[in-house]
Amino acid sequence: MASLGHPATFGRATHVVVRALPESLAQQALRRTKGDEVDFARAERQHQLYVGVLGSKLGLQVVQLPADESLPDCVFVEDVAVVCEETALITRPGAPSRRKEADMMKEALEKLQLNIVEMKDENATLDGGDVLFTGREFFVGLSKRTNQRGAEILADTFKDYAVSTVPVVDALHLKSFCSMAGPNLIAIGSSESAQKALKRMSFVLFHLEACVNFLLIKKEMMP
Repeated sequence: MASLGHPATFGRATHVVVRALPESLAQQALRRTKGDEVDFARAERQHQLYVGVLGSKLGLQVVQLPADESLPDCVFVEDVAVVCEETALITRPGAPSRRKEADMMKEALEKLQLNIVEMKDENATLDGGDVLFTGREFFVGLSKRTNQRGAEILADTFKDYAVSTVPVVDALHLKSFCSMAGPNLIAIGSSESAQKALKRMSFVLFHLEACVNFLLIKKEMMP
């Protein structure tokens, strides 16, 4: 959970919430495409290493939540909450089977004394994996899991930041192909879907930064 806001403090996290893997993950977790069976023992080892790095190497305070066998996707905690500064938006995931995951996340974030906003509109869906915060604005991917109403509620929750939507095609989430790699630096894949999203985000970033006031002369941008 990052203490985000002004670009100078972007990415400076103090706490992180993780959740243990349920054994049901291997057989029952939602998948976009059918593939090889999940090696649960290997996945569990990798998750333990990941949690260890967060706490020991990065010095974060790790809040560990228990697994729930009735919620095979519960390890993917990012999807049920969006946290910015002192406010947490508890989302309404696009997959109905995942909505109960939000209950334990809400309890954990309340204990951290965050301001809690719940997405209760039954017409809204939002997965945290579709939300990219740059430190200056939010991009929300419109995917099979996230709709326009979900993006609108996020915008209402975080009024200090601009919110722009990006169509997500042939991918599960916006952050399936892009992530923040640092202040003012977005890492993005080379797929057609990723490049279409990049064009949309680039246009919005130029607009927000008022950087369009230049002349292109012999392939050089002149302010």
